[in-house]
Amino acid sequence: MSLWARTGAAGRAVRAVAQKMGRVTRRATHAGGAGGTGLGGLIELNALNSAGDALIAVALAGTMFFNLDVQQARSQVALYLLVTMAPFALVAPLIGPVLDHMRHARRIAIAGTMLARGLLCWGMAGAVLHKDPVTLMPAAFGALVLSKAFGVSRSAVTPRVLPAGLALVTANARASFTGLVAASIMAPLGAGLVALANAGWALRLATLVFMIGAISAMRLPSHVDTPDAGARPSDPAQTHADQAQDHTGDRGRWRTLLRVGPVVGEAMLVNATLRAFAGFLILYLAFLLRTKGFVQPVSPNVALGLLAAAAGAGGLAGTGLGALVKARAPRAIVFGTLAMATVTAAVCAAFFGLVAALVVAFVGALGQSLGKLGLDAIVQREIGEEIRSSTFAVSETVHQLVWVTGGLTGLGMSIVASNGHLALAAVAGALALSLAALASPRRSRRAVRRRNRAAEGEPSVADTTA
Repeated sequence: MSLWARTGAAGRAVRAVAQKMGRVTRRATHAGGAGGTGLGGLIELNALNSAGDALIAVALAGTMFFNLDVQQARSQVALYLLVTMAPFALVAPLIGPVLDHMRHARRIAIAGTMLARGLLCWGMAGAVLHKDPVTLMPAAFGALVLSKAFGVSRSAVTPRVLPAGLALVTANARASFTGLVAASIMAPLGAGLVALANAGWALRLATLVFMIGAISAMRLPSHVDTPDAGARPSDPAQTHADQAQDHTGDRGRWRTLLRVGPVVGEAMLVNATLRAFAGFLILYLAFLLRTKGFVQPVSPNVALGLLAAAAGAGGLAGTGLGALVKARAPRAIVFGTLAMATVTAAVCAAFFGLVAALVVAFVGALGQSLGKLGLDAIVQREIGEEIRSSTFAVSETVHQLVWVTGGLTGLGMSIVASNGHLALAAVAGALALSLAALASPRRSRRAVRRRNRAAEGEPSVADTTA
């Protein structure tokens, strides 16, 4: 068989596999009525977004952590953590309000984030080849800002395309899961392009991905752009934020960003605790492994690989659980996740070692992932469309800030507290205090509601939104 014949046969085989994977993916993303409402298209769009972001990350990734000594790596990682906060200086005060004002043209806004990132990737490809940091750094910063803008827009749009009978947590988990799968497929492909050619080709591929995403965004259903007073809530008992029993005050007060109500406020605080916990763990354990190690036969790099794998598996497991959950109680998911993280940290503090480090890393990533899904569902259900994008922008900014704070704390503690038993015990105590402080007002509000129902002569029922 000639070379051309073998090449043609291989191409046909690849095309057949790609078509089969496409059909399987389409059935999964469009299940449960998601295809008819537009949720399936939004999920696929999120997969394209994650694939493009993965290509950018691979193209721009350095090897500073593994190739530098510990002290140099600490300073480089600390600088990186601070730099990751820079895009959020625009996301909360600027991007969120702009997206709120563009709710009549959401498809254009989402397509614009994709198109602009495609153009920036093309510019970065040239900057990488010519070693032009003056072009590369601003373009990379712009790509980060637009990536966060897409995430805010996608979260704000989800209630508009939610099929009847599908929980918001499940819809968010489907989008996150397909994003993880797309990134997992595209990252090795991008790494191969970088190894065989150069980083510019990975960025050019990212340009193509984002251009396809821009076209897909414009193909979302028209009701994505149509604002109305009540996007369908996930629970019929919760018809709108101002009807929920947890809300106090009038509609005007509820609509202000600084007073989002106790339900959203406590969910944000719980999720912030989980994010800080995850940020602390990943850096504390990573540097502890590099400086000390746990098991002699296992090299620090192997242990670091196991740690990264445990964290990745935890994030995937949290997303998978969110996709499978049938309960319509995101608050219970958020608080249950914090309780699980607290117990796990306490147990692993008592039996600290490599296995305990892997377990707590897994649970920390799972908690961060599952807690984020629950928080997104609460914001989508409780916040009106007129400020939903701004609320998500503020939420993302706060949680990135606490993640960086947790990471810097872990970085510092790896210097002064090399005893993992004590470090995890302190973290478990902090988590327990946070859980108690956040659960106490919730119990008080439940007691008030029961007294009010009793005074009005209503039967006492369980709080179905807990």
